[in-house]
Amino acid sequence: MKALVKTKRDVGCMELLDVPIPHCGDDEVLIRIHVIGICGSDLHIVNNAVPYNPPVIMGHEFSGEIVETGSQVTRFKAGDRVVAENVESGCGECEACRTGHHCICSTRNAKGINSDGAMAEYIVCKERNVFHLPDSITYDQAALMEPLTVCCHGVFEQSKVSAGDIVLVSGPGTIGLLAALLAKIAGATVILTGLKADESRLKLAEDLGIDHVVILENDDVDSLVSELTRDKGVDVVLECSGAAPALQNAVRLVKMRGTITLFGLFGKEAAINWNYVVTKELEVRGTLSHTYTAWQRAIQLLEKHMIPIEKLITHEFSLTNWEQAFKVVESKEGIKVVLHP
Repeated sequence: MKALVKTKRDVGCMELLDVPIPHCGDDEVLIRIHVIGICGSDLHIVNNAVPYNPPVIMGHEFSGEIVETGSQVTRFKAGDRVVAENVESGCGECEACRTGHHCICSTRNAKGINSDGAMAEYIVCKERNVFHLPDSITYDQAALMEPLTVCCHGVFEQSKVSAGDIVLVSGPGTIGLLAALLAKIAGATVILTGLKADESRLKLAEDLGIDHVVILENDDVDSLVSELTRDKGVDVVLECSGAAPALQNAVRLVKMRGTITLFGLFGKEAAINWNYVVTKELEVRGTLSHTYTAWQRAIQLLEKHMIPIEKLITHEFSLTNWEQAFKVVESKEGIKVVLHP
């Protein structure tokens, strides 16, 4: 089969190779890939900016159809439409694993990072990590399920956004847009901020019903927050950009005893005025990946057509045109770029 492989630990080092179709173990299913999304973390791997274990097949956002099941598999059969968790295991013994947070286990194994991923014609997954795909959800929509689960975990489980909150979301990428939409579903008033370079993404946010869209070079976000909150500050900040200035704005614009949740990964150390954290008694949290309950929630939201997730897909390429696809991602020309094997 064809597969996009990160061949060694260096910048670049990406090749489309012919590799064997993976073997389906007793407790595994073999999935024919229909659609794969390109994630920002995939770009970090290309640029050698995050830990990974080469050689490794890239990709962790995918949807597909089961073509083979192992002898111990009971919940699935050939022909089933599915999605799957990208973090397939932790150690099983640490506190994180025992409390349902295997995604932050220090020994976690993640598809496309530590083990072979989905930028290929086929992938094998443990049965326990696979979810049935309702007929009402398309393969394109399902390929964005993983980032949606990340946002379900961060918005609902970590930040506990609720009706009546005023929420500031920084960064209108895929995660920022999805986080903003979920905050709206929760009943919050949402401010989404970005830069001039994000104008097309911010226009989409407006079209999707986000309450207030701010171009930071042109608009006065401080005055808007002051007006909406009567000088109190926003209840929650969802930082999705991974940019130091956005983090500095967060501690300044959030209310006393407010919540800041960090989704974005920072390329280098980001300094903030920690006096704000102390004097305002802020709650600053990180959020990484997903939980089992976040997957359940994301599937239900798409099944009920509550998130128009397909509108985030701006470019589609064949796997053989992966170089062009990654250039679109790197240039921020599109929002969500997907590949078809």
